[in-house]
Amino acid sequence: MARERKFSTDELFQATKELLLSHGYEAFTFSLLADSLQVSRGALYKYYENKEELITNYYFYEMDQYLLKLKQIDLHQGFEAQFNYLLNLMFSYSDIQKLIKIGQRVPDHEEKFKTLHTDMYQYLQDFVELGKKEGKLKRDLPNNLILGYIFQSVAIPNHADIPHPVWVSSIKEIICHGMFINN
Repeated sequence: MARERKFSTDELFQATKELLLSHGYEAFTFSLLADSLQVSRGALYKYYENKEELITNYYFYEMDQYLLKLKQIDLHQGFEAQFNYLLNLMFSYSDIQKLIKIGQRVPDHEEKFKTLHTDMYQYLQDFVELGKKEGKLKRDLPNNLILGYIFQSVAIPNHADIPHPVWVSSIKEIICHGMFINN
């Protein structure tokens, strides 16, 4: 009998992420995952009873990693340093919004999802409040609008394949200074 190929948790979660992003929650199957990892479906069932259990584990692992990094925003002094940190984090986790939408489909974990979401937004609300306190952000703009604008700006697809550093710098420029020339 042939020996079953081993895979690490990192390999499993990376393949899970790629398949979820390319196929979506409904089309994700253990067969697709097994093919991607070049293992049998049985090898996956040794660790997870079904796709919901795997996706739940993966999703909360990914969100915990993101939240741990987001919490480090407080290590940066001043709004501008936090803004730079946040943008770099968001670009390094550019698929986080898609994963949040997928995570909302995972059954029976609404409470933990809400807790993670609340924790994430608390750090972001504190970041916006710091920007207003330092006079970097307009006080009359709603916090959720500011955060939504930043998140949506980061999510703009780069269809023209502009080099990543130029793309990030351009988005930062538009967020910070707009796109109109001041006369």
